[in-house]
Amino acid sequence: MTGPLPAPGLTGLFIGTVPPGLYRLPPTETASHVIALAAEADWRTATVPLGGVTGKAGFLDRCATALDFPQWFGRNWDALADCLTDLSWWRDESKARGYLLFAEGWDAFREAAPKDARTAEAVLGDAVDYWADRESPLAVLLG
Repeated sequence: MTGPLPAPGLTGLFIGTVPPGLYRLPPTETASHVIALAAEADWRTATVPLGGVTGKAGFLDRCATALDFPQWFGRNWDALADCLTDLSWWRDESKARGYLLFAEGWDAFREAAPKDARTAEAVLGDAVDYWADRESPLAVLLG
């Protein structure tokens, strides 16, 4: 499901020449550069810091905190899917061209909890697919 970001890379993702997807962060990129590129293109971004996360509960807690999920978030995979397919809680008054979720520390999480990482990846991928044909798509970078 995930793969390398196709050419022309991040710039193409943010201007629409690369389709939104679930991608690996290119090794030559940094989180700060990605966020700057997204901001320049009027994309709204959120970084989920996964350092030290070793399972489902930690992953869901980090998502809830980083994304400022609504109170009704149930801290389970279905609730994560619900929040990611209804971004009304994330939107603000201004119109974003797209939404970028950056999962920082993904490799360590995947190593610590491979089954939970596969499930998380599937939920994230489904959310990306859901938003792909809408006016403001969602893209996920795993770094």
